Amino acid sequence: MGISAKFNQKRSSKLKYALINMENIKNNILGCYFQVGFDANLKEVDFMNIANEFRPYIWGEEGIDNSLKKLNKLSYGKDLELVLFQFYVKPTLCELQRIKEIESYRKKEKAIGIPIIVTDENFFNKSEEERYRFLKQFILQKMDLLAEVVKRKKLDTNMEQLKIDLDKILK
Repeated sequence: MGISAKFNQKRSSKLKYALINMENIKNNILGCYFQVGFDANLKEVDFMNIANEFRPYIWGEEGIDNSLKKLNKLSYGKDLELVLFQFYVKPTLCELQRIKEIESYRKKEKAIGIPIIVTDENFFNKSEEERYRFLKQFILQKMDLLAEVVKRKKLDTNMEQLKIDLDKILK
């Protein structure tokens, strides 16, 4: 007898947090999204506790999204309008199998998603300072993957300047 991991739309919608305030994202080249992994052994309150523990590091007073908002898409070219950092918080093995290192460029949206896996080992078992350091370092590392996609797709996006500016604001 196994554990059922049936998709629960109500739970899923409560546990996915996206950047809702669209007027703030209009000019931002970088944005954030996160999703807590579905574990059939956890209760809904457990999912909410995990989400509530992670959320301030993205959208809190000292969250990284506040820094990312400083970068305007118009400053870097015309082919890339949104780089969405997709934080997968405690994903299951099944979910991990579906997560790519970097998503494909979506020409129609002029966007690309960059998955970042958040686990107990790299985040939750760390001090607050180490958590922020992990997020910043991982974002900067993922920019190298993005630069490869921009180069391969021949996109009009000044990745060198974007990386320099991102490094400055994340210090």
